[in-house]
Formats: sequence, structure tokens, C-alpha cells
Amino acid sequence: MRTLLNIIWFIFSGLWLWLAYMLAGVICCLLIVTIPWGIASFRMANYAAWPFGREVVERPTSGIFSLIGNIIWLVVAGWWIALTHITTAIALCITIIGIPMAVANLKLIPISLMPLGKQIVTKRY
Repeated sequence: MRTLLNIIWFIFSGLWLWLAYMLAGVICCLLIVTIPWGIASFRMANYAAWPFGREVVERPTSGIFSLIGNIIWLVVAGWWIALTHITTAIALCITIIGIPMAVANLKLIPISLMPLGKQIVTKRY
């Protein structure tokens, strides 16, 4: 079931979100100093492309530097990626079939705003 959901997701929103995260990652890596945010953006791109069957958990070793990095990310790139999630969710709500995908899209907003100190893991059933 999650494979089917991931395929539908990728067609209707995952590709666009993947492109947004990849663009943010490339820009961050070009600026050298922001490479850690670029790596986090690439990690989130893969999660945004195939979210079903995975979840976000707090990394226990994250500290004050993750918080500071998240604040910088929020100001520089996080807000427009969150806006991309909101726009995609609104577009998905047009059809009844798209509503569950829109809800899943809205659940991705917290990691798009604060990516550092988080870990993406496979769900255990």
C-alpha cells in the first residue's frame, strides 16, 4: 500500500517538492559555509519525494548548534519551502482523492522549517 501511495504522491506533489529541496541544497552547497544545510536539504528532498513508510524523529545528540542552525535555515530557506508545502496542499485539496495527500503534505512542514537535529527513519510495523 505504501508503494502505491508513494507513486501517487510522487506524481502529484513529490516531484515538485523534491525539486524545491534540491534547489535549496545546491544553493547552500555553492555558498560553501552553508554546506550542512545543503546536506540536510538533500536528505529532506528524498523524504519529500517518498514520505510514506518513513517518519521523522529527534536526534538525541542534537544541541544548541542545531537550534542556531535551524533559526538560520528558517530565515534563509525554510519559510519558502514551507510555503511550497502549503501551496501544494491547497492544490491537492481540489479533489477528494487529494485530501489525504494534502494532509501528508502539511505534516512535512515542521521538518521543512527545522531540519537540523532530526533523523528520517523507516517506520516499523
